[in-house]
Amino acid sequence: MKNVFITGVSGYIGTKIVQALSNHESVKRIVGIDIRQPSIIPRTLTFIRQDVRDSVLDILKTHEIDTVIHAAYVLPPGHDTKNIEEINVAGTQNIFSCARKAGVSQILYTSSTTAYGFHPDNENPLTEDSPLRGNADFTYSKNKREIEALLATFVQKNKDICVTILRPCYVTGPGLDNPLSTHLKKPWVLLPKKTSPFQFVHEDDLVRVMVLSLENRLSGIFNVAGQGTISFAKMVRILGNTPLFLPDFLVRLLNGLCWHLRLKALTEFPNSGLNLMRHSWVASSEKLIQHTHFKFDYDSTAAFKDFATAVSTRKKAG
Repeated sequence: MKNVFITGVSGYIGTKIVQALSNHESVKRIVGIDIRQPSIIPRTLTFIRQDVRDSVLDILKTHEIDTVIHAAYVLPPGHDTKNIEEINVAGTQNIFSCARKAGVSQILYTSSTTAYGFHPDNENPLTEDSPLRGNADFTYSKNKREIEALLATFVQKNKDICVTILRPCYVTGPGLDNPLSTHLKKPWVLLPKKTSPFQFVHEDDLVRVMVLSLENRLSGIFNVAGQGTISFAKMVRILGNTPLFLPDFLVRLLNGLCWHLRLKALTEFPNSGLNLMRHSWVASSEKLIQHTHFKFDYDSTAAFKDFATAVSTRKKAG
């Protein structure tokens, strides 16, 4: 890990990993791409404005990149699913193909436990051997499943490359800003009447796992999830808001209408996204712990409370 290339360098995780690697003793150079300018550009970072679907072969060769971190991904649900899937799936194929052609020796991909899907018959806990059943009607989950199928073939054909696939559960912390966090911060939070306990990993724990994986050339697939769970009712109340639990047929009707009309005052995602609240998808990090002896600093509740503290601080600051 000497010259590191990062996709999605301006995103939530991209920003955090740049900060973690910018002063790392083994890292000489960081090159990052994104379609947005990073909020922070340390001296070790060379930023290039570029889409992940465009070839990065020349960039990798010019900067003698030996390590690639692929963190670019469209997270928010959208109405233009074709464009989202092109960025997520075709973009990933492009990055891995260019990395192989450039002779990169190590690749880290941030997948997600959403690749397992949200189903009433999920194993509990989910392990790395659990089937990937990412929901076909929810683009984020579907694409995570599809990408991992493609990467399984890539790994088989490129055994000389150290490939790490991390499957974090829902990431939270002070920097969290996505549709779920926006939804939970509404004064009245629309929720299905029956929800399942939710699992989080703190952003700092995830980044430490990413750095550890690179340092130790950890190959394989690993869940990254904090211990325990937290209920949606508790989350909403910690944020000082009111949960609005509705019967399933009514929440589908109201949420579906608001999504169709783009009324974000009530919802941030289509009806298919409600399944991540309904069905348990709690993962075990036992494999990661056994291989690395990693110790999480936060469980799910502590991780969410750190996010809530940051929200409260920003509110007071005005």
